[in-house]
Amino acid sequence: MGVSMRDVATAASVSVGTVSNVLNSPDKVSPSTVARVQAAIDSLGFVRNDAARQLRAGRSRCVGLVVLDVGNPFFTDIARAAEREAGDHDLTVLLGTSDEDASRESAYVDTFDEQRVFGLMVSPVGDDLGRLDALRRRGTPVVLVDRDATGSPFDSVAVDDIAGGRMAVDHLCGLGRRRIAYVGGPLTLRQVADRRRGAEAAIAAVPGASLEVIETPTLSVLAGRGVGDELQRRRPAERPDAVFCANDLVAMGVLQSFTMMGGSVRVPEDISLIGYDDIDFARSAVVPLSSIRQPTARIGATAVELLLAAASDSPHRHTPSNPVFQPQLVARASTLGAGHQ
Repeated sequence: MGVSMRDVATAASVSVGTVSNVLNSPDKVSPSTVARVQAAIDSLGFVRNDAARQLRAGRSRCVGLVVLDVGNPFFTDIARAAEREAGDHDLTVLLGTSDEDASRESAYVDTFDEQRVFGLMVSPVGDDLGRLDALRRRGTPVVLVDRDATGSPFDSVAVDDIAGGRMAVDHLCGLGRRRIAYVGGPLTLRQVADRRRGAEAAIAAVPGASLEVIETPTLSVLAGRGVGDELQRRRPAERPDAVFCANDLVAMGVLQSFTMMGGSVRVPEDISLIGYDDIDFARSAVVPLSSIRQPTARIGATAVELLLAAASDSPHRHTPSNPVFQPQLVARASTLGAGHQ
C-alpha cells in the first residue's frame, strides 16, 4: 500500500483537510503548518494521486497535442512553444504523432478523451472532423493547429499557405525560372493542397511559365531524395529549372540527391530550390536552403491561448477564433547563388 493523505495527516498531527489545503491551496494554511506537513510528506515519501484528483474535478491539467509528424522540426517547434505557454498556466502537454494516418489520429483522440484531458490541439490528417466535433460539443475544448477552420465551430490557428505557395513561386519566377516543379504529398493533405493552389496562382500570372506537380507518398527527406534521383535520370532539357517543395524535409532530400557523389545537377545554377517551414537545418545545409518561414512559436502559444479561452466558455455559447498568420520569404543560396546565406 502507498502512503495516503491520512498517513501524512497523522504524522503531521493535522486533519486530512489541512493536508489537502497544503497541496492545493497553501495560502489558506499558516506557514508553520505548511512546513510541518511538507516535512511529513518528505519523510513518508507521499506522492499525490493526481488521477483521483482529476476524476473528482472532471478534467485533468493535461492537454493533448496530435501532430502530423513529430520528426518534422516544424511540429517539434510548435510543441515546444505550446509546452512553454501551457506551463505558464499549470498545464502539461501530452504529445502524439499521427504519422499522417487518420486511424492513428483517431486512436490518439480516443485515448486523450478517456484521460479527460483539459483540451485537445490537433493538426488533422483529413477533412472528416466529426469525432473532434463530438468531443467539442461534449465540453472538451478543441483547437485545430496548422489548419484554418474559419466558418466552422472550431477554434484554429494557421498560416496562409496559399499566400506562402504563391510567394515561393513568385520568387522563382522573379529569378527568371519558368519550368517549375511542385514536389510534395500526399496531395490530399490540406497544407500540401493549399501550397499547390498558391503555386498555381503564381504560375497563371506569368506568361510562358508552367507547373509540374510531382506527388510524394510522405513529406520526408527520403521521399525528396527519390524525386531528386528521378529528376537526375531525365535529360537536362526535360528537367524543371526550379523546384518548390511542400516542406523543408522534402527539399533537403532533393538537395541531398543533387549534391551527393555523382550528382549531375547544380543548385541553383541548373535548378533553383526552395522549401517551406524554414526549419533550423535549412540555413545550415550544404547549400543554404531558401524557404517560406512560418511563425512556429506564435502558432504553438496561440493554440494554447485559444484552448484556455474556449475552456472558460460554454461550448454552446463560445464564439470561435481563427487567427491566420502570414508567412515570410527567406531567400538563401539555393535560389540566389553563392554568397547568400
